[in-house]
Amino acid sequence: MTELEKGPQGRRRGRGARERILSASRKLFREQGINNTGMDQLCAVAQVSKRTAYQHFTGKDDLIAEYLRRFDPDIMPSVFDRTDLTPRERLLAAFDVPANGTQDTTPLCPFIAAAVEINDPRHPARRSVCDYKKAVAARFIETAREAGATNPEQLGEQLALLLDGASARTRALNTETLPTAAAIAATLIDNAIPAPEPSAPRT
Repeated sequence: MTELEKGPQGRRRGRGARERILSASRKLFREQGINNTGMDQLCAVAQVSKRTAYQHFTGKDDLIAEYLRRFDPDIMPSVFDRTDLTPRERLLAAFDVPANGTQDTTPLCPFIAAAVEINDPRHPARRSVCDYKKAVAARFIETAREAGATNPEQLGEQLALLLDGASARTRALNTETLPTAAAIAATLIDNAIPAPEPSAPRT
């Protein structure tokens, strides 16, 4: 039997089941929230049985953690790994408005949403959220150091906090706040990076 063949009750089964479950979780968690999404609905959308789902994940908590780990494993590579931008430009690029102009793609929103919905500090997803946010700050700090910031640790943490705030405010108000955040970021960056000394006049 192939992956595309159907089992009892019309459910698809096979090697693609895990990816279908993760795809369904990404869709449903983003659209209606983590706490409002049950395993029955996830299995229905993914076209798998609950037995199959629990063969791939120990439970919903495990699925949530894996969903977050899959979201941005390389930590904003489209920003921090660009070679066509200077370090300063890469810092500012983190605040660029998404190409489609919608708040749904604002970086970090899934992690902020998970942190808001999951209160248990021992939940595996909370570790994923914590690790991701620390990794984003580390990327900012590394790039700030490349840009010549006097205190790269401080600038990196400031920019990470600013991005988190812009993401949360965008979701809360259903309006784009990244342009304002970008202007604030530019001021922070300019204040943190010493201006180059003027070259001595030629004699």
